[in-house]
Amino acid sequence: MKYPVYNQKGEEVGNTLLPKEIFDVKTNPDLIHQVVVSQMANKRKIIAHTKDRSEARGGGAKPWQQKGTGRARVGSIRSPIWKGGGVTFGPRKEKKFKKIIPKKIRRKALLMVLTGKAKENLLIISDKLKIEKPKTKEIFKTLNKLPSKGKKCLIALPDLDKNLVLAARNIPKIKIIEARNLNCLDLLSFKYLIIPKETIKVIKETFIK
Repeated sequence: MKYPVYNQKGEEVGNTLLPKEIFDVKTNPDLIHQVVVSQMANKRKIIAHTKDRSEARGGGAKPWQQKGTGRARVGSIRSPIWKGGGVTFGPRKEKKFKKIIPKKIRRKALLMVLTGKAKENLLIISDKLKIEKPKTKEIFKTLNKLPSKGKKCLIALPDLDKNLVLAARNIPKIKIIEARNLNCLDLLSFKYLIIPKETIKVIKETFIK
């Protein structure tokens, strides 16, 4: 599969062959969905936590004697049916949302999403992606010249480039990651995927076993 390569001015400067094992994989939407749901669940932070009757403050003494008062039997003022008492069946921090997905399935789903990006022309390959100084203005100009036209895009670099990371961190619709950290959730959260040519080699070495 031949794919166009662009320079930083947005001009088409040639073609490159995309490896079939990465960009020509049969797609299974159910598998991708399963992986994305697991990623979202694993990122989930449990904040809500209610106290049960054993955690609510006070209530150590029995309010009144068991018999003879004519009132209902009560063991503690922190009973769930009393105001200020514990909460029954409320949200607890002990709840676990983590979902474990085998590594092979995660890799396969990632290749399926990469295939989809290439087939829908949402993959943009650059001959290089470099800036001399970490200035937001420079990277913004470069991204506007590429076919993505500054729209929401994920940039996958072959290795860490501090200048690019510092320059792009103030742009809300742009995210930069290393190619070895590519995942389905990030790819599907952004419309375009921008990669330098060297990134393809890193993806192959990392995800093709």
